Formats: sequence, C-alpha cells, structure tokens
Amino acid sequence: MSEAAEAAAAAALEEQVRALPVQPGVYLFQDAAGRVIYVGKAANLRSRVRSYFARSGDGRMQTHLLVARIRALEVVVTGTVKEALLLENQLIKKHKPRFNVRLRDDKNYLALRLDPRETYPRFTETRGFARDGAEHFGPYTSSTSLRETLGALQKIFPLRTCSDSGFESYRRKGRPCLEHAVGRCAAPCCGRIDDDAYRELVSGALLFLRGKTGELVRGLRERMQVAARAERYEEAGRLRDRIAAIERTVERQAMVSTRFADRDAFGVAREGPALQVQVLHVRQGKVQGGNAYSFKDLPIDDAEALASLLVQFYGDEREVPREVLLPFPIENAADLSDLWRERAGHAVRVSAPRRGERRRLVELATRNAALALAERGRREDAGGKALAALGELLRLPGPPERIECYDVSHLGGTLPVASRVTFRGGLPAKEGYRRYKVREAPPGDDYAALREVLQRRLARLDEDPAPDLLLVDGGKGQLAAARAAALDLGLADLALASIAKERDDESPSPRVKRHGGAKRERIFLPGVKDALQPASDHAGLVLLQRMRDESHRFAITYQRELRRKLATRGVLDELPGIGPVKRKAVLRGLGSLERVRAASVEELAAIPKLTRADAERIYRFFHALPADAAIKPDTPADDRSPEERAEACGEGSPRSDSVS
Repeated sequence: MSEAAEAAAAAALEEQVRALPVQPGVYLFQDAAGRVIYVGKAANLRSRVRSYFARSGDGRMQTHLLVARIRALEVVVTGTVKEALLLENQLIKKHKPRFNVRLRDDKNYLALRLDPRETYPRFTETRGFARDGAEHFGPYTSSTSLRETLGALQKIFPLRTCSDSGFESYRRKGRPCLEHAVGRCAAPCCGRIDDDAYRELVSGALLFLRGKTGELVRGLRERMQVAARAERYEEAGRLRDRIAAIERTVERQAMVSTRFADRDAFGVAREGPALQVQVLHVRQGKVQGGNAYSFKDLPIDDAEALASLLVQFYGDEREVPREVLLPFPIENAADLSDLWRERAGHAVRVSAPRRGERRRLVELATRNAALALAERGRREDAGGKALAALGELLRLPGPPERIECYDVSHLGGTLPVASRVTFRGGLPAKEGYRRYKVREAPPGDDYAALREVLQRRLARLDEDPAPDLLLVDGGKGQLAAARAAALDLGLADLALASIAKERDDESPSPRVKRHGGAKRERIFLPGVKDALQPASDHAGLVLLQRMRDESHRFAITYQRELRRKLATRGVLDELPGIGPVKRKAVLRGLGSLERVRAASVEELAAIPKLTRADAERIYRFFHALPADAAIKPDTPADDRSPEERAEACGEGSPRSDSVS
C-alpha cells in the first residue's frame, strides 16, 4: 500500500473512531489482510477505542504492537455490558484473534458426580458441572488427584462402583464382586447392606465432600455410642474405624482458610509480552488444585487480559465459586458478578483483596504464576540452545525456528496414514499438528505414501507457510521421496533431513542385535553421501529424536483410531485401491462381508469388474499379508476375523518395519 493510501486509511479510521457511539458493545480490530486480530468489549465504545490510540506511546503498555497493525475497525452495539461480555466470548471463539487471550476447551476439567435420586447412588467421574439435579464436586486438575480422592472415599464410604448393568449382573449371580472382598463396596446388589444403612453412607459421603466433617464426625460418634450401649459391638467398631479414617484424611488435606468457602484465586505474572496466569481452586477451605495458562504475545495490559480470560474461564460447563479473588481490580467486575450469579444460581463476589487470608491466597497464586513463567523462560532458553546446535549440525543458515516432522504408518499395507507434528522454538505447537489418509499410493509403498502426503502439504504454502526445516522419519529412501515432492513443486531450497536408527547389520556391537539396545541414530541430508552420527547427548539430535518420536506416536494413534472405527463403519470402505463401484460388485458377487473375508483369490478374481490385482489386494487386506507376499493359487480360506489374524501376525505396532 502506498504512503498516500496508508494516510487515507489512517484518516478514515480516525474519523470512524470519533464517530463511535458511547454505548456498550464489542469492537473488532482488523489488519491489512482483513483478519480480525483483536476483539474487545466496552461499556463506552468511543472512549475505550480512542484510549488505544491515545496511549500507544506509553512505554508501560504493550498496545503499540497492536495499534501498529490496525487497519480497520468494526463494532457491534449491545444493550448491556453483560451482553457485550457474552458476545466478546463468542467472537473470540469464532475468529481466534492473534492478540486475544484464548482458552481452549478445558478437556481435563474433572469432577465427581453423585445423584442421590438413584436407588443405590454411586460416584462417577465427569467433566464439567452439568445442571442435571445431581451433586458435583471438584474441580480436580488431574485424573490422579480425582482417583486418589475417590479411593479414600471408597474406603470410608463403600458405595457401589459398578455400572447399572454390572449391578444387575451381580444381583442375578447372587455373588458380589472383588470390591466387596477388599472392603471398597458394601454390596447392595446381594443384600449385604439394607437400604437405610446405604443411604446413611451416601449422606456421610456428601457431608465429607462438602467439608462438613465436624458435623459428620459428631453424628458418627453418637451412633457409635448408641450401638455400644445396645451391645452391638461390631457395628460400634466399624463406626469407630470410620471416624478414625475420616480424621486421618482431613489431617492430610492442606487447609488454607478457616472459612469453609469456595474460592478461586487468580495470580498474574508478566515478562514483556509473555503472560502467565495461575488459578488456585479452594473448596471448603482446602486447595483442591490449580490451572496454569501461558500466553506469548499479548499487546494488552494485565487487567484487560485477565478480564477477557475470566469471561472464557467460567463457561457453561464450569462451576462458578462464591468468591473470585483477583490480584488487581478489573473493569466490569460488577457486571461479571451479575452474569455469574444468573448462571450459578448464587451470589458471586469478585474482589481484589488488599489484606487478610484472601490476599495471602492471591499472593500464593501470583508466586506460582511467577515460578511457572520463570520455568517457561528456562525451557525456551534451552530450546533456543538446542535449535542453535541443530542449525550447526544440519549446516543450516540459522536456527530452524519452525520444524515439521512426518511419519507414515500402516498395518501390512492396509489403512495407510501419515502424521505431521510441528515444533516452534523447540517446543510442540499443537495447532500445527495434522493427520493424513494416504489415498493414491500403492499399498505398502512407504515412499509413495510419503511423497503423496508431502505434495498435498506443500501445495498449500499460501495458507500454511513452509517450515524452516522439514524432517521425515526414515532413511535415504524416505529422504529421496521428500526431496522429490519438494522438487515437483519447485521448492529446491526447502531444508530437508531424515532420521533413522542404524540397522543391526551396521552396528559394531553384537549385543545390539540380541537385545535391540542402544542403536545409534543416523541423520541424512540431501546431497550428502554419508550419514551424520552425532553423539547421543547432542542437543540437536535429542530435539530431532523428540520430534520423530512424537510424529510416530501421533501417526500410530490415528492408525489405531481408524482400525477401531471399522467396527462401526463398513470394512470394505477401507480396502486400498478399491472404489465404490468395485465394492458394490464384491458384495453383489459374494452376498455378505463374511463370504468376502473367507473368499480365496480365485473366487474374488471371478467377480465382474475385479482384476487379479484387485483380488490379491482384497485378500491381503483381510489376511494381514505384506504387500510383497506371494499368494499361492490354492491358498485355503481363513475364517478368522481380521483382528485375530493381525494378532496371529504379531501385530504389536501397526507401523511397517520399512518406515524406520
């Protein structure tokens, strides 16, 4: 854009800002390409948007990085600030702006669920707090912490753990499961506990999780004394042991507050454009865990970033506590409180405490955020050193900031797939992960499969720029396939490399052949005859190994996922090289999938529209034979399932040997 056009655009933007309404709403900043780069909300649109341009020269603010990229502005007026809060959240999810705080869906947000309306209630693991009438407890930041809590609960309050179908099965058998034998289930399925006693267990478990252990222990002591006076000594002994277990469990828990309040405390730490947010979850006066969120390039101040994060953090599936503690005041705190009160059904206090135990809790969260930010900086420094070492090792002009690694996986030539993992700054960048189905390459031809996938990827450079280094898992053959794909698209300057372990016949140590032990890694480069063999602790090599292992894991996961889907999708849909017309001909000719599985090559070749090669390909698919395996004309039919055949072939990893 010429200087005159730039000036005209700036003048038009300035005029648009002056004409903005003084009403609440949402504003969207766009760059020269028309992409939304930031979404914000405001009680007064004109005042808020003007403040960006007025304060962009303030050295304390990061906003000049954002303002320098703004070329267009769009606003949406709302009736209230609460409506603006909700709309901002929706637009952030839709546009994924570069400079916004963006939280991914919290897939690890775990809770315990118990529905007292069931005949025999039980604890189950769930994600989020659904409004279904059941009791929910959490959050738990990991499955380990949840299961530790559940394990302690089951010892004190042995509620059933089986599903409804399992419960009915044990009831029909008249014999309880192993959980009853180890004291973790009262076995209501077999009448080992009456309904009233089971309900008392449920009530006790609910009191325990609500933090009302004093009330719970008092009730149990009274029942123990009544049982002792009535000479029901076994019952009194069980109650005594339960009281002791509750007291031991409570002693182990970290108490941070004398008030049994549900709180979330937020801490913030910043270093330049890098921001770290730490959340501590306090339930019934005890820290239940925390969540950490890292952001790299945030050209907005801390208060604005935290306010945006809060709207996304407490979505529809997350429990809102009664208190939200912040390290500093934020705009629209009262509107957030009103919004959460409507959603949660109880009052929510949003405050930035200055003293007392609330302030100490916020300071604890802030210290954790600072430690996480320092650790993040240390990892990035280490990643930078590894990239520098890798650049020298591979003779690159500089450290490769963005690297993509590819791997191919298949099972005997069937269900071929490929994976791409992306590392940025030496760390995984999950947004750059991709999975590919191999569509055209002949079954079992890893080179053709890799070339096909890379051609598809490199043909999209306008949408997805080329990496600084493209790595493939394999030896010279895989590297040659990658090189051919790059040359097909005129990318002769693309940096390429491949990594593979040395073969047994190349290893000087016979012990390696027996145990598959410490084989040396070999790195291949285009135009270099001999493989590079750096020391095993070379920082650049370690980084390449991490990427290779991650791409291998990602490919195998996808390949296995496709195999699992065979149970719900047509198996014939996965036949390599067999289109819909031939699939219909196969089913029409043999009548059923079972007959197709059991058919010999001659029976398949006799079907109209199928060639001998098609017949052999189908036979190999169902019998898990390698692509180059010879098939005898009198090969007997095998009535085993494909899964059984794969197991018999020693299928421990669905990856072809030729890939490594």
